[in-house]
Amino acid sequence: MKTKTILTSLVILVAAASVVQARTKLVALPERDATTIRLDNPAATLIEEDRVLTLQKGLNKLDFSWKAVSIDADSIRLTVLDHPEQVKLLNVSYPPGEPALVWEIASDGDYAETVRISYLLRNIDRLVTYKAIADKEETQLDLKSYLVLRNFSGEDFDNARVLLDYGDSFQQGIDHEETKRMLFLKAPEVPITKIWTWDSAKLPWNPEKHENKNIGVPVSYRIVNDTDSGLGNFALSGGKARLFQDDGSESTIFLGEDHTALVPVGQKTELYIGDSRDIVVTQRKMKNDKINLRKNNKGKVVLYDTDELITAKIENFKDKPATLTMIQHISGQWEMKKCTLDGKKVKYTKKDADMLEFEIQLPARDDDGPAVKNLEMRYSRINVRP
Repeated sequence: MKTKTILTSLVILVAAASVVQARTKLVALPERDATTIRLDNPAATLIEEDRVLTLQKGLNKLDFSWKAVSIDADSIRLTVLDHPEQVKLLNVSYPPGEPALVWEIASDGDYAETVRISYLLRNIDRLVTYKAIADKEETQLDLKSYLVLRNFSGEDFDNARVLLDYGDSFQQGIDHEETKRMLFLKAPEVPITKIWTWDSAKLPWNPEKHENKNIGVPVSYRIVNDTDSGLGNFALSGGKARLFQDDGSESTIFLGEDHTALVPVGQKTELYIGDSRDIVVTQRKMKNDKINLRKNNKGKVVLYDTDELITAKIENFKDKPATLTMIQHISGQWEMKKCTLDGKKVKYTKKDADMLEFEIQLPARDDDGPAVKNLEMRYSRINVRP
């Protein structure tokens, strides 16, 4: 019998046995038939153990203790698998001052019964990390994802089935105070779109006049979690991603490190790789008038609307086309009056009550200079208080 097992004592006694007898007359502990470590919930780890118990007809008592193992006592459950109608769990008692419990099980016959003991185990957790290598042209990347399993629970697992909330399972042993790293996703040739993101709340509106001349526009690789990308079988867990690029000389360049949130099937994520001065956005507020003034009985203005006009000049100095995500913010209650790109109506996505997102395709520069696009937003904010 292993000394590090969770079930430090297991006895099955017939009807007349007392709890004291159950805890002193020990019998051989059956080995685990199967163990599953479930990582479905990132906040808790569920352990499921299948064991075969030799039950006698009548009342049997099962002693379960977990000294020096980080089990949540309130979460312990026992489920009868083979004869659920003939074998019944009657009650559970907790010996005072001990990390233990005693189950009383009624059986209508003699059985070699498979039961499942499940519980939440603290101090065993998981991390998901990603490694991505983009090709030299930055059109696709080789994506790998790893599960990092860390066990500080006080329990050893010789051979367990490890399950995430998605993807294939692992057959893996892991001891107390051990950390293991396992490859669980390999997706070569994942298409990427290189995205420049300009946020009006984070970046200067006139970079040429900003005291820091090195401010650039953040650049990311966009990945879509769908079948066209060689993904899409399950959600991608949030985790740290390290990004590299093939330099064309049988080596790689380290681009950066980012953290992605959970990516559901069909959704996208963007991984930051640095800043670029190849795209320049210069934005100005051309008009900010108060209209429709409402006054109280004393002639004081208590509410008004606005008539506002914002223009943005977008320049692409690259010799390749580029995609710019432009984020604008309008606070309060508002109404868009006119929104155009180079004089033509342009669509935007309303991300929340105050945030708009544009995706603008920019052509490559030519011999005469950078490609230029001009965005114009005319809107009214409503019921503004002075």
